[in-house]
Amino acid sequence: MNTLAYIIYLLITYLVTVRVGFIFYRNGRLFILNLLRQDAALTDFINKILLVGYYLLNLGYAALMLTTWDTIHTWTELLSSITAMTGKILLTLALIHFGNMAGIYFISKRDQSIIHSKI
Repeated sequence: MNTLAYIIYLLITYLVTVRVGFIFYRNGRLFILNLLRQDAALTDFINKILLVGYYLLNLGYAALMLTTWDTIHTWTELLSSITAMTGKILLTLALIHFGNMAGIYFISKRDQSIIHSKI
């Protein structure tokens, strides 16, 4: 039953990671563009690097989580395991997103204070 759980879990994780990553990539471009003072080429380069890093981090974490699973004997354990592991991945995605947003916010505030101090 573990093999079935792994397949379902990895499929869910892959779909969520790719979908959320694409949303971050598409919408995050505006934040990065503003942060880099409208430098489109550098923004696109950084945004692509962030997307690849995001995919590698999340899919790598998902694969590592497979080693923490106990043996599954029943359908209830199967559902419980998939739910718990998917929840951990979703929490990880949320923490990474809010960490990135906080970093962008503080960098933009720092840049604004530097600009205002020069005026």
